[in-house]
Amino acid sequence: MRKKKILQEAVFYLAVVLISMVVLFPFLWMLSSSLKTQTDIIAWPPTFVFTPTLQNYHKVFGEQDFLKYFINSTVVGGLAVGLSLVLGLPAAYSISRFTQKKLALFILLARLMPGISFLMPWYIIFSRLGLMDTYIALVLSHMLIALPIVVWIMSSYFDSIPVELEESAMVDGATRQYAFWAIILPMSGPGIITSVTLSFIFSWNNFMFSQVLSMEKTRTLPIAVYNFVSYAEVDWGGVMAAAVAIMAPAIILTMVFQKFVVKGLTMGAVKG
Repeated sequence: MRKKKILQEAVFYLAVVLISMVVLFPFLWMLSSSLKTQTDIIAWPPTFVFTPTLQNYHKVFGEQDFLKYFINSTVVGGLAVGLSLVLGLPAAYSISRFTQKKLALFILLARLMPGISFLMPWYIIFSRLGLMDTYIALVLSHMLIALPIVVWIMSSYFDSIPVELEESAMVDGATRQYAFWAIILPMSGPGIITSVTLSFIFSWNNFMFSQVLSMEKTRTLPIAVYNFVSYAEVDWGGVMAAAVAIMAPAIILTMVFQKFVVKGLTMGAVKG
């Protein structure tokens, strides 16, 4: 019996190691390539022993206006997530408490539709309104990503909160709105953190909307990678360094709020 248990544990840890290697390999390859010269990157067979260099990061932060792109991505992601919370939290509460399945299905449909189907209408509307290359255009387009995430995560989270809590408050004279703001929202911290984290990461990494709706003024980080791509060649070192710089905030954010994200995603699933 003991040998069987040891064998099961060995198989489990071996599977964990293999899966981790598959998942981490692209990131580790990207990180190592960002520390290589162009010659080492394109060498075949690949060079695993090399002299690290920070030249690529110097190109990213020294020669390119990367700080501007970072600020643009932060502003767009922050405003999109903030406005999505303002609209999405009451909507999620309404869906949860009044069982509005059709509204929930409509919001899910908007999330499942490919983003490119919204691109042409957005482009026509914003170009005619003179809003191209503005934060307004990018924030509204990124809300198509953030708002459904907020609504679906929070509606499931509100389902896990006993309705008796707000009913008791309303018996004591509180309005439903006051019970929502004073009782339900303070108890929804993990769900809110989860929805904020995931929606911000999706907004941060979005490429398509920024590619069409932004220009030099509001260009975001994913578009900045294009600065290292020319007709003649691709500066793979700069691309890899830029990719690491783009991924780092998302990874840090996920690691910091990992506990809340796991709790927020599982609360609605264990109801009953």
